[in-house]
Amino acid sequence: MATVLPVDEPKRTLNKRGRRSREEILEVAARLMAERGYAATTLSALAIETHLPKSAIYHHFESKAGLLSAVMAHGAYDFFNALNAIESTVPADGSVRDKLGFALHQIADIFSSRSDFLRLHFVLLMSTEAAESPLIEDELLRVRIDGRQPLIRMLQRAYAEYGDEAAARAANELVHFAMAGFDGAFIGARAEPERTISERLDVLADALDGLGKKYA
Repeated sequence: MATVLPVDEPKRTLNKRGRRSREEILEVAARLMAERGYAATTLSALAIETHLPKSAIYHHFESKAGLLSAVMAHGAYDFFNALNAIESTVPADGSVRDKLGFALHQIADIFSSRSDFLRLHFVLLMSTEAAESPLIEDELLRVRIDGRQPLIRMLQRAYAEYGDEAAARAANELVHFAMAGFDGAFIGARAEPERTISERLDVLADALDGLGKKYA
């Protein structure tokens, strides 16, 4: 006897296929933009790489700026989930410097495993074309603000021996310096690979340890 599918089965199948297409477009767009830059990543190139018609790309994303905004949101969601998963792993024991070093190297592992997202983020920050789109500019700002929160919490855990109030003050004051240090370590290790991200982050940990004492 033939199996009768539920009335909504074709719709569910189509939705699954649509989600797969959207995910594939996002992944390919992130790779191409990180490799070629925003301006050089055309919808025609995306259509060739994904084997999807341009109409399918327009179906999911109304414009190239909308696609890029979605690419950043997609990469940021994965990046922030990874950061949130490690923030509680900063050990309670050990010196402030040990805790800072542990936290920074944990984050460096996430940086290394998601280098396409970070490379794209830096490319867009310097892109004139991207800067002219309020949609992209807003998404870049959101990524920076949202990425700051788990780092603040990790810094607070590292500075915990100063007391809750001083640790919170130090974390909030130094988070911008810490983020700038991460940006510099990531870019510097690619410009001058003879000095690794790990070596650069050891210096950053020393600096944050010294600066944190100001709030003790």
